[in-house]
Amino acid sequence: AVGISWEDDARYMNWLSAQDGLEPAYIEDGGTLRLRRPVGTGYRLPTEAEWAWAARMAGRAARAKFDWGASYPPPTPKAGNFADESARGIVPVVIEGYNDGHAVTAPVASFPANPGGFFDMGHNAAEWMNDYYDISAPSGTVVENPLGPEGGALHVVRGAGWRSATPQRLRLSFRDYSSEPRSDIGFRVARYAQAP
Repeated sequence: AVGISWEDDARYMNWLSAQDGLEPAYIEDGGTLRLRRPVGTGYRLPTEAEWAWAARMAGRAARAKFDWGASYPPPTPKAGNFADESARGIVPVVIEGYNDGHAVTAPVASFPANPGGFFDMGHNAAEWMNDYYDISAPSGTVVENPLGPEGGALHVVRGAGWRSATPQRLRLSFRDYSSEPRSDIGFRVARYAQAP
């Protein structure tokens, strides 16, 4: 699903948690939803660190540059759903000569999984992250399972989508932000198997 706000995604995660008898991951505080800390085992949006690991490292010997490998453009229409020839006229920039057959979003898992077994990590729809957007430099301290800032006005968006065509936006390291739903932002469900 795309075009859904971060807040509605968080509410959906709480609803899904309630269906399975799990403690909701998000609490409402002064009209704002935020991740419960410490985090329990309820469903939630993935953290930026979790997403980056699943997209760039899972099942790979080295960090990946793009979902399909190290060079641009994508080598085959089976590489993923990007701004292709079929989207010409819908988006301002397309990947010349590339046609994945989907002008907008494709059904989930229409393309092969990455080496870690995750579908649609770097294409089809960008994804809301749990994290608030922050541009401060890392402190140099190693943090295990970072949850990101505790507050902010914008949320991190990771991954490329059907509107993405440039090498910059297709890189798995690309990060964006938003406070509004968009037709190219979706979400992924995450949860800890046991409380950290």
